[in-house]
This record gives sequence, C-alpha cells and structure tokens, in this order.
Amino acid sequence: MLKTYKSSINPAKNRSSLNPSKILTNKERIQSKIQTNRFNNFERLILTLTFSSIILAIISLFYFEAYFDQLHIARLETGWGYWTFIISISLLGIKLIFLSWLFYLHKKYKPIESVSDEDLPFCTVIVPAYNEGEMVYKTLKSLTDSLYPIYKLQIITIDDGSKDDTWKWMQKAKGELGNRITICQQPKNMGKRAALHRAFLEGTGEVFVTVDSDSLVKKNTLRNLVSPFVINESCGAVAGNVMVLNKESGLIPKMLNVSFAFSFEFIRSAQSVLGSVLCTPGALAAYRKTAVMNCLNDWVNQEFMGKKTDIGEDRAMTNMILKQGYEVVFQKNAEVYTNIPEKYNNLRKMFTRWERSNVRENIMLTKFAFSDFREGNKYGTRLLLFNQWLKVLLAYPALALLITLLIIQPFLVLSSIFIGLFVFSSLPALFYLLKRDKHDAVWAYSYAIFYTFSLFWIPPYAIATASRSGWLTRTMPNN
Repeated sequence: MLKTYKSSINPAKNRSSLNPSKILTNKERIQSKIQTNRFNNFERLILTLTFSSIILAIISLFYFEAYFDQLHIARLETGWGYWTFIISISLLGIKLIFLSWLFYLHKKYKPIESVSDEDLPFCTVIVPAYNEGEMVYKTLKSLTDSLYPIYKLQIITIDDGSKDDTWKWMQKAKGELGNRITICQQPKNMGKRAALHRAFLEGTGEVFVTVDSDSLVKKNTLRNLVSPFVINESCGAVAGNVMVLNKESGLIPKMLNVSFAFSFEFIRSAQSVLGSVLCTPGALAAYRKTAVMNCLNDWVNQEFMGKKTDIGEDRAMTNMILKQGYEVVFQKNAEVYTNIPEKYNNLRKMFTRWERSNVRENIMLTKFAFSDFREGNKYGTRLLLFNQWLKVLLAYPALALLITLLIIQPFLVLSSIFIGLFVFSSLPALFYLLKRDKHDAVWAYSYAIFYTFSLFWIPPYAIATASRSGWLTRTMPNN
C-alpha cells in the first residue's frame, strides 16, 4: 500500500504544511474550530472597514441623489461627458453579456471522472524547484502518495541551482522514496523554463504533468488530471484546479482564496466547454507528450521584442498547443494546494509577471486565433481573446478617465466606485458561498477594494514594461 502522507511540521505552527487530503477529510474538527474562531481582530477590522465604506457609498448616493443628478446632467451637456457616458454604458453592456455567456457555459461544464488503472497512461510528473527548501520534500511526498499505479508513474524533480537547502531536501526524499523519484541538479540557476525543458527531454511518459515545488496534490488528483487524454483524443493539455494552501497565513492569501475559486471553477470551467482554456497553471497542468515535442524548440527559445523570455512558460505552452489544433480543458476534480504570496511586495511582483506574459501571449494568440487553426467551432476562442484584449486596451484610457473624474467630481466618483465594486464582487462572493464556504465569501468584497486601490497600476505598468523578464518572486525563502 502507498504510504500516508504526514506533515513533519506542527500544524498549529505552520498550516501550509497540512496535507490537503487531511484538510478535507477532517471536516468536523475544522468546522468546530471555524465556528469558535472564524476571524481574528485584525480581520474583523478589515471587514468592518470594507462594509462601512460600501454602506456609506450607498447611503451617500441616495442622500445626495439630487446633487449627483445635477452633476450628471451637466456632464452630459458637454461633448466629452456625453461620449464618456455612452462608451461606459456600452462597455458595461458588453461586460454583462460576456458574464452571462460565461455563466451559460459554466452550467454546461462537467469534469471527466477518472478512468480505470488499466486505461491510465504512463505519466511523467515534473517538479522544478528553486530556493524551495523543505516544501519540495512535502510536494514529492504528496505525489508519491497519489492513488496512481506505481508502475505507470515517473517523477522527476530538478533543483534549478538553488542557494538554500533545497537539494538536501531532494536527497532526503530520494533516500526515503528510492527509485520512485529521480532527482537532478542544474549547474546554475537557468530558470524554470530550462528546468522543464530538461525534464521534457528525459521524461518517458505519454503525458507530462508539471507541478510547482510549493504545492500539494490530493490522492486522486493525478488520476483525474490525465483522464481527459484517454477520453478525448483532441485533448492536448489539461489545467488543474488551484487552491490556496496557506490561506490561514495572512489576509492576502485569505482574499485570494476566494478570487482563485472564481477564476478556476467559474471562468476556466466555462473556457473548458469551448476547449479553449487560455492558461494551464504552473501549479498543476498536464500535456500530451506529442503536443509538447511538436513545439518544444519554439517554446524553450521563445523571444519577445528581441529578447529571450523566461516568464509565462505556462501560458506560452498553452498557446502553442492550441495553435496545433488541440483542445485545452479544465479538470475541477484535479485539485492542488499551492502557497501564494503573503506580503504586498511579493504579490505585486507576481501580478506584474502575470500581466507581462498576458500581453505577450495575447499577441501570440492573435496571430493564429483568426485562422482555421482547428476543426470545429473557433468563435468561442476568438471571443475569449477579444475579452483579453479589451482589458489590455482599456488599461490606459480607464486609468486616465478615473484620475480626471476623481479630480473633477471626487465624491460622486468614489461613491460610484464603491457601489460598482459591491455589485461586481457579489458574483464571486455568491459563487464561493454556494460552492465552498459562506463565511469566507465576504473576502471577495475586501479583495475588490484592495485590488482597486493598491494594485490598479499593475496592468498599465506591465504593458509599458512587457519586454522585461525575470521571475521577480523567486529569491530566497520568506523574502
């Protein structure tokens, strides 16, 4: 029998060390703890400020309705004011139509159940690591605890020139797990893409699975993740369902936990119905080997604006597989728990990296999305791309307009912003409430305010610096 994964760290001291399977199977204990101590004092303060701001904005809108109406009429009498209103209403209409379309697709989505042991493909799991320390050991242990036939599973982990004790933890895992894992070491830090490239060349599986070295998988995750390749010959890649492992470690992970649930289980599930998931996450993704080999040279040598790129390798691989005519789908039942930044500085670096690769890959996707790149309906892919470009193209005009209106009519604009955030945050909040937990759903509202007032500058900045590379967040642990 496979060994049961046990954390070597006291859960009370380090919640991120918990095995996800134990988190989910010990529901009664956790529910009891949740009920007795749901929020700490700081979290209560943040939630109080969040909803006080929203309530104050709603009251202000009603109390000063006549005054706001006068300002609105006066603005409509100007040329710029009239066209600003028309454009804003049009964009709002497009947004609502797009969300309705995604909701329709989401309702049609169903994950594929795991196939039998006999039908499961031979699988190579790749774990690149850099300055990950003990966490890579826990990742490898969770993978070997998977309910996947041992004789069909190859696990390769690569230390990408770490400056900490990552290699020692890999050696410890090797000593315990023996030939179940293969450990490799790069001569120097060469980047995640280079580490993956080496493993792609050495892997012998029919399917490649990539897992970040700060992530833990559930026992059925690998089975569920690769089953679409067996059921659907047109499937070239599969995106896993990413959840936040360290959600109890700070306010930022707690807020992003709600955001991730909406991003994956709503948006990617809708994209999956179209066979056009636009990004297979680095934390957990699977690729058909033939599809990877068809584009491997282009992928590892990818350049943007004359410079070799070393970020966004997951989105780049997704695009190149879509270009070959394959479908890319999402598996809700293939769950992985991953650590995310707990501090603002690391969070803004992560978002900057994502936005830069988003600009580059939108351009790459545009180059083939309007061609006959695959059989069947391609309009869904094009509509998803249109929405991606809409966000990019509006980044600067929206920022300029917001600053202008804040200067001219600050009270009205702030009230409108908070009410708008409340309305649009209610969708992910309601989704989380119905799918996960009713208490943590409230963080959708705090996250919307937090992003709007502290991270709004990232898309415009990322567009202006899209040619820059660098992982940004991978330095030394706890930095």
